[in-house]
Amino acid sequence: MFDGYDSCSEDTSSSSSSDESEEEVAPLPSSLPIIKNNGQVYTYPDGKSGMATCEMCGMVGVRDAFYSKTKRFCSVSCSRSYSSNSKKASILARLQGKPPTKKAKVLQKQPLVAKLAAYAQYQATLQNQAKTKAAIPVEGFSWGNYINSNSFTAAPVTCFKHAPMGTCWGDIAEGVRVEVPNTDCSLPTKVFWIAGIVKLAGYNALLRYEGFENDSSLDFWCNICGSDIHPVGWCATSGKPLVPPRTIQHKYTNWKAFLVKRLTGAKTLPPDFSQKVSESMQYPFKTSMRVEVVDKTHLCRTRVAVVESVVGGRLRLVYEESEDKTDDFWCHMYSPLIHHIGWSRSIGHRFKRSDITKKQDGHFDAPPHLFMKVKEVDAAGEWFKEGMKLEAIDPLNLSAICVATIRKVLADGYLMIGIDGSEAADGSDWFCYHATSPSIFPVGFCEINMIELTPPRGFAKLPFKWFDYLRETDSIAAPVKLFNKEVPNHGFHVGMKLEAVDLMEPRLVCVATVTRIIHRLLRIHFDGWEDEYDQWVDCESPDLYPVGWCQLTGYQLQPPAPQSSRDSQSSSSKQKKKAKSQQYKGHKKMTSLQLKEELLDGEEYSFMQGTSDQESNGSASYYIKQEP
Repeated sequence: MFDGYDSCSEDTSSSSSSDESEEEVAPLPSSLPIIKNNGQVYTYPDGKSGMATCEMCGMVGVRDAFYSKTKRFCSVSCSRSYSSNSKKASILARLQGKPPTKKAKVLQKQPLVAKLAAYAQYQATLQNQAKTKAAIPVEGFSWGNYINSNSFTAAPVTCFKHAPMGTCWGDIAEGVRVEVPNTDCSLPTKVFWIAGIVKLAGYNALLRYEGFENDSSLDFWCNICGSDIHPVGWCATSGKPLVPPRTIQHKYTNWKAFLVKRLTGAKTLPPDFSQKVSESMQYPFKTSMRVEVVDKTHLCRTRVAVVESVVGGRLRLVYEESEDKTDDFWCHMYSPLIHHIGWSRSIGHRFKRSDITKKQDGHFDAPPHLFMKVKEVDAAGEWFKEGMKLEAIDPLNLSAICVATIRKVLADGYLMIGIDGSEAADGSDWFCYHATSPSIFPVGFCEINMIELTPPRGFAKLPFKWFDYLRETDSIAAPVKLFNKEVPNHGFHVGMKLEAVDLMEPRLVCVATVTRIIHRLLRIHFDGWEDEYDQWVDCESPDLYPVGWCQLTGYQLQPPAPQSSRDSQSSSSKQKKKAKSQQYKGHKKMTSLQLKEELLDGEEYSFMQGTSDQESNGSASYYIKQEP
């Protein structure tokens, strides 16, 4: 794997005593490539004898790649040019009666060496400046600093099957070795060194250069899917130099022996890792594709929209009638809110016809196979009926699970749901959920899982009791067996950090935390904001991403709100009327939660962290028995 590395030194003496005291490499999962010592001679350049400078043109490169046995020139042409110049100098010297000396030759090279040294210092300064700038992302927020200073844990990439590398992340873990740029070096060219993963946070890894042992002074965070991260052996096959950091370059006398000992048996990235990253970031949706998407001003219907841009699988859709392209809607390509052209008609969903009679030039319908498929259901037997009661996440206030009613049964398992007590007279705020949706629940779900259920607005009998409500409204509860009871082994735990879409302002992706887990249902808290802005989200939602997703895809991350913003938002929210917007996309965090005081006569309420926060696949207490 390391063939092609140049020698750090011709000296074959044993390494220093510190080499002998190296700890054994901890065992790692077996699915990653293992670095093996198969008896071949592995060599590593150290920036001295491993590097060479062309005596003709001044180019610095890997010594082994230079021309001739003496490695004095980078190419045949430089060798011949130098030879020709030497002959001319020799003839001229003889004519003058002064044969050339070694001293004269050294003096001739001195200006080049001085220039190289100055250039190296200049490059080092630029590298340090670049490193400093890279550590300060948008608005001064750094995931690495945020996690380190608070000892946070991030959700692993494997929790996000829809995200890049979500299904092929493998066993990348602490201890895995990679080749990365060496920023602690003053050479004029880009050189690399080996580093080990100290800590993982989503796509981001805290790396430590090999040879630093327990010294964390030069530890640095980087995105493991970045273009500068490579498996061990990449430098050898690419002809790139491995140079130890300047801080520790004198720590060992034999770097070759040190690295062979440290790396033999260790794990590294798969050889095709970068190719897999690239492939996982290819998205089938293209600009100018036409789709049907929920109308954000009337949730009960869909409209035609055109894909304006695709970023990390997220689509910016512009409604077809928007002339200035400002009337837009953001969602992921796997969102249940978008469908192929003709979907609404096929299931009987309301649809707003466009004033545009024919497609604009260049626009074309997105193929139906690109859209997320829903689970097939059998509606032939016992099935949902209009008027049945259930509990549902309010699409206009995602922090609340409310008393709801099935208003219409569509084809292919789709249902139109209305929130009791707050429905518009024309039904314009009915919302379409599929029967298998993880956002609808049977009567009693909130009670058994100790979640606050939002009763119908204006309902007088508090505390709310389903039995009394069903009797008073002369209605029945939807049968429990019709709901989706599947709970995947999602891997999330309370306290994990992630990047999450604010679904009330879906163009924003924010720093967030998982604060509750109820089987497959996650309570997402936006760091720096009040709890009233929390949102209930399914564990497989395409609107959740690993830490580092924004950096990887080039999407802008919204950092935690500063204290001043929190104070102003808190005061303004208290002054606002507790009324829901009719728009699915509202202003940032402007929806208000029904206050608990209205339900429990002023009694303070807090979520219970205990046995109700199920983090397993079990569903033994998922529902309660319905009262007759």
